[in-house]
Amino acid sequence: MTERVALVTGGGSGVGRAAALALAGDGWTVVAAGRRREPLAATVELVVQAGGEGVAVTADVADPDSVDGLFERIRADFGRLDLLFNNAGAASAPVPFEEISLEDWHRVVDVNLTGSFLCARHAVAMMKTQQPAGGRIINNGSISAHVPRLNSAPYTATKHAITGLTKSLALDGRPFGITCGQIDIGNARTDMTERMPEGVLQADGSLRPEPTIDAADVGRAVAYMASLPPGANVLSMTVMASGMPFVGRG
Repeated sequence: MTERVALVTGGGSGVGRAAALALAGDGWTVVAAGRRREPLAATVELVVQAGGEGVAVTADVADPDSVDGLFERIRADFGRLDLLFNNAGAASAPVPFEEISLEDWHRVVDVNLTGSFLCARHAVAMMKTQQPAGGRIINNGSISAHVPRLNSAPYTATKHAITGLTKSLALDGRPFGITCGQIDIGNARTDMTERMPEGVLQADGSLRPEPTIDAADVGRAVAYMASLPPGANVLSMTVMASGMPFVGRG
């Protein structure tokens, strides 16, 4: 079988769209999944315009029934899955810790952590039984998997947890030819980072501009991780704006 099938969650914009385009450029058939039909369709249109193949599937990774339907569609259309990029994510309002609502906490955990778990669980089950067996999972960790920003506890907690999920999947998938790695992204240019050139709250309470990078740079990094043979794995990769306050004291 020459067709390689990749699922990109959160595929309608930003890093998800950039990854879908980069993977399609490498010959992958891309399933772009997300909650909004129009952005997903726009991603697939760009994929097709670039000579690739893709389909858009509306799905909410935080909803188990919706994830069930997503993977039923993949199984029916393609019969296999070779790559899962767990990219869909959500952030909470930047408020003091004691003001974080339980609703906001659950929303971020449901999307970032439980959603990644639900998709990975289906992917592992499919990768174990398909012929030929095996596959790869890439989790979007963020540099918040290492250090937090101010007033970001729900997001930061989920991204630390993604690191544990990544390592568990890498270990549990080993006997079945299933690899798992994590990409930690810093300041990719998306809707979430558009305010950064004007000023971002720093640990010392000041507002300072921060550099960003083109999301296409991240897409190429995801495609590289996906291109490795089954016997090789990038367990952890950091792709970030080189001048952002991450290394050192800022």
